[in-house]
Amino acid sequence: MEKKYYPTIGLEIHAELKTNTKMFCGCKNDPDEEKPNVNICPTCMAHPGTLPVINKKAIENVIKVGLAVSGKIADFSEFDRKNYFYPDIPKGYQISQYKYPIVSGGHLAGMDITRIHLEEDTANNKHDRGDFSLVDFNRAGVPLMELVTEPHTFESIEETAKGASKFAKEFQLVLWYLGVSEANMEKGEMRVEANISISRDSKKLGTKVEVKNLNSFRSVEHAIKYELDRMTQLEEEGKGSEIVQETRGWDEDKQKTFSQRKKEGSADYRYFPEPDLPKLKLHEAFPLEQMKKELPELPQVKRDRYKKDFGIKDEDIEVYINDLTLGAWFEDIAKILSEEEKIKIASNFVTSDFVGLQKANRGIHFPSVENFAELVSLFVDKKISSRAAKDILVMIVIKDESPLKIATEKNLLQSNDEGALTTVIGKIINENPEVVASYKNGKENAIMSLVGKVIKESHGSANPQIVIKLLKEMLK
Repeated sequence: MEKKYYPTIGLEIHAELKTNTKMFCGCKNDPDEEKPNVNICPTCMAHPGTLPVINKKAIENVIKVGLAVSGKIADFSEFDRKNYFYPDIPKGYQISQYKYPIVSGGHLAGMDITRIHLEEDTANNKHDRGDFSLVDFNRAGVPLMELVTEPHTFESIEETAKGASKFAKEFQLVLWYLGVSEANMEKGEMRVEANISISRDSKKLGTKVEVKNLNSFRSVEHAIKYELDRMTQLEEEGKGSEIVQETRGWDEDKQKTFSQRKKEGSADYRYFPEPDLPKLKLHEAFPLEQMKKELPELPQVKRDRYKKDFGIKDEDIEVYINDLTLGAWFEDIAKILSEEEKIKIASNFVTSDFVGLQKANRGIHFPSVENFAELVSLFVDKKISSRAAKDILVMIVIKDESPLKIATEKNLLQSNDEGALTTVIGKIINENPEVVASYKNGKENAIMSLVGKVIKESHGSANPQIVIKLLKEMLK
């Protein structure tokens, strides 16, 4: 069936950078400060006669991000004044970048990037004290990086929402791996804005609507899906003219967007070069080739390596990609085990059992990689059962000691002694004639009842595979 509407989306992602001080002054950059208006000074409060000074570390962080997404680092860059009047901008204008961003181009997670530039964050408005608002200027002037993507047309509304969320998640990972931002969305350290449109012509863009300040990946997906559904319905009802270029907010409780204001264009901001800051010759000021060589292993490269070297499931790989500490611990375990079969089983234990224990008991420690590897080897070598392995894992996260020692002391080692097991199996066969008769009459599942009884009689030490083999032989 011919497609009727083409959904297109472009993303703007803001991320506060991890630096000791703010963008243009020496005030502390502390996102965890709870007391309002303590990390402020005459410069970030825009008192008359004060002058900004560029934070070199912030520029370095943006360059790292640009290199990580294969963007082009500008030779010449400058800061601009972006003029608009809001209570959270002390100066009445924001120092940002317009014509000459630090990074141009690049790509990530299937989407092309237009630019990455640097600016200062705004203050934080508080609306929870009654019928008035308060302004906390601790955040005013914090280094804020903005990434803007190219418009990207997807095949469906669902694919658009998931594609945008995927890009935002991958960008957050890149920031973590580079160590340039905590990018905690709950704290507002990373905010996503979506520019959304639909069109009947895949080569033309429809009227753009911006949905602001989405602070979770769930909100990104739901807001985009809602807005595309809203636009489609208006078009279907012949009300396409009601889709206007505007800024909309997202109501998490009502799960719907709402109009905030008409969207400004670049001319409305009256950009002009910031006269109080110097021009930047980035290729002279930064060792770009050396910085590129020093980039850490990035998420997609790590995914490919895990797949090639370990052969583990994609779901397991994503667990390690999203938890750097857990991933490093698993890699050390894999080095000890070395065999792919053991590594795969180790990964199953880590991502299901160990991660489950972490979620249930926050703060549990990582057992030594030697003891965890020993636990996996005991299980693979059929010296302990799956149940015993899970029980021992609980013990070694509490007290890190040898799983073999624990298994021996707790009588959890599986018995592979066929002679001893034959005696126990003979006893169980004699005590359960009805189950034996049922099995011999064709009900093969009846044998599992006998297996359970043998394992219970052996106090859990009997190897189930050997028990099944001997049972079948003895019941012929």
